[in-house]
Amino acid sequence: MRVLIAEDSVLFREGLVRLLTESGHDVVATTATADGLPERVQELRPDIAVIDVRMPPTMTDDGARAAHLIRQAEPAQPMLLLSQHVETRHSVHLVSTGAFGYLLKDRVLRVGDFLDAVERVAAGGSALDPDVVAALLSSGDSGLGKLSARERDVLGLAAEGHSNAAIAARLVITERTVETHIRSVFQKLDIHESPLSHRRVLAVLAYLRSA
Repeated sequence: MRVLIAEDSVLFREGLVRLLTESGHDVVATTATADGLPERVQELRPDIAVIDVRMPPTMTDDGARAAHLIRQAEPAQPMLLLSQHVETRHSVHLVSTGAFGYLLKDRVLRVGDFLDAVERVAAGGSALDPDVVAALLSSGDSGLGKLSARERDVLGLAAEGHSNAAIAARLVITERTVETHIRSVFQKLDIHESPLSHRRVLAVLAYLRSA
């Protein structure tokens, strides 16, 4: 796949380039600043843009703000944000649009997990770091207090971007049991089936908005 990398650290950026290239992907562009990033993405239309949250020119949330601009201009553009520390302020809005991931940089060291996240997001899925999900959950509750501990486990893994089969394997339960838990989550969160919405996404958003 064609990848654009926006990362100000030379060592980390070159490490990403090498990792992705050796995995058979084509890094079409790199940049060390968020300035002009939305325009570059529109010009190159990569299969996925990997973007650091904190970048020049201000070294605050420039990367995340550029991601918002990219999403406004190209709603279907897959993006994977990277951050040194858990920063959840921008997660809820972006994940609601799909084809979005948010990983801590330590996760890149787990090469298999990182490459799986890149491919999943590029295919239109989601990939949220477990530490990011945990931070979102611990900061609030909302209507999630009605869920059992196992239902919260299932929903948390769904928020990370895992399929029912992957959730079943991680929790050592059957896929049918996962489906049962998810149906219960829909019922308890009062999320009804509709041709205009995706209930799984709505349930994950309820989870994230507990922050």
